[in-house]
Amino acid sequence: MKLKKNLEELQEMCKRVRRHIIEMTGAAKSGHPGGSLSAVEILVTLFFDIMKHDPANPQWPDRDRFILSKGHGCPVLYAVMAECGYTPVDQLKTLRKLGSPYQGHPDKRFIPALEASTGSLGQGLSLALGMGCAARLDGKPWRTYVVLGDGEIQEGQIWETAMFGAYHKVDNVVAIVDYNRIQLDGWVKDIMEVEPLVPKWQSFGWHVIELDGHNIPALQAAFAEAEAIKGKPVAIIAHTVKGKGVSFMENNPKFHGVAPTPDEVQVALKELQ
Repeated sequence: MKLKKNLEELQEMCKRVRRHIIEMTGAAKSGHPGGSLSAVEILVTLFFDIMKHDPANPQWPDRDRFILSKGHGCPVLYAVMAECGYTPVDQLKTLRKLGSPYQGHPDKRFIPALEASTGSLGQGLSLALGMGCAARLDGKPWRTYVVLGDGEIQEGQIWETAMFGAYHKVDNVVAIVDYNRIQLDGWVKDIMEVEPLVPKWQSFGWHVIELDGHNIPALQAAFAEAEAIKGKPVAIIAHTVKGKGVSFMENNPKFHGVAPTPDEVQVALKELQ
């Protein structure tokens, strides 16, 4: 099944998810708001329009799979899963607290509906391609989507896996790079430049789609195009803004891993009304 929503509903859901992210990280006094806010449209579009999944039956064998490889961005995943009905909305503010289902990185021991525990950077693409190979071996139609951080793709394992995916023609996997250009220590270009990103993925044998990662219709069209591609995996380069939706967080490296203060929470929530 698909949790189908129209464009206006998807855009309103993005606002709700952003408010959750601010409230969660503010309550925890820690976490990663910037990269969670940049990935909102990507996850909302996938979970509420594109992927086949069933919150009432999380282990449905024919569900599409989702991997958040940049696991530190879990507030966006938790907010989306809660809004889908997988986990309790009223516990979102227990983020990072002892015993909470909402741990600092996605942990399958606490949320069984997760496909994997993630956050050891560089590994999510390998998981996704393994799942894609499994689906093909079993003759199943389900697809796997994986969100990567742009700092994360500096990891060598990403490119070894990229070679594997193209060589084995794993065409049921879509990798989405959340290209907000900021990582833990600052701007990606100042730490280890990943450009030229589109020709780089193409040279590894992937079909590449480049778009505005906050444009829901563009994302919908890209996922439809990805499903039509045969014989190679797909990489979507999603240009995004770190801290999207909150003026003082946008393009601000500080908010990669710093939570908003109580006063900043109130300012942010007012902007997100």
